[in-house]
Amino acid sequence: MVVSTSDIEFTVAVPPAKLFRSMVLDFKNLIKKLNPGVKSVEYIQGDGGSGTITRIVIQEGEQLKVVKNRIDAVDPDSFSYSYAYLEGEGLVGKLESIAYEVQFTPYPDGGSSIKIKATYTAKGDVEPTEEEIKVSKEKTIGLFNAVAAYLLQNPEAYA
Repeated sequence: MVVSTSDIEFTVAVPPAKLFRSMVLDFKNLIKKLNPGVKSVEYIQGDGGSGTITRIVIQEGEQLKVVKNRIDAVDPDSFSYSYAYLEGEGLVGKLESIAYEVQFTPYPDGGSSIKIKATYTAKGDVEPTEEEIKVSKEKTIGLFNAVAAYLLQNPEAYA
């Protein structure tokens, strides 16, 4: 089993507390607002805290895609959490999982600095390519930017 890591760091114009409430504490509801293709989000184990396994069903055209995530830790005091992507096309057939450690910190402009450490655990001896890691990073940043855009357009949400 091969393990590789990458770091992602970027900023958004939303304060850490608001970002944490929306992205972590209410992700189950928020994702449906952001992506109309999301047909269902259910906890198949747990209640949203550490140890929770979430199953997300997404319709793309006539295809249904399933994503499973596991929440490993949630710390509202430090605006940090960790989770693992366990099932779905983002694993590109060669990854066992992708684990994310996420930290939101205040940024001088009132927004947030987001630091993410991604750990890719391969099936067997096949490492993800640089291009696959780049695509994974872009999708991760895209999700956070979509959340930030939603929160900026809906300032009363998660206030």
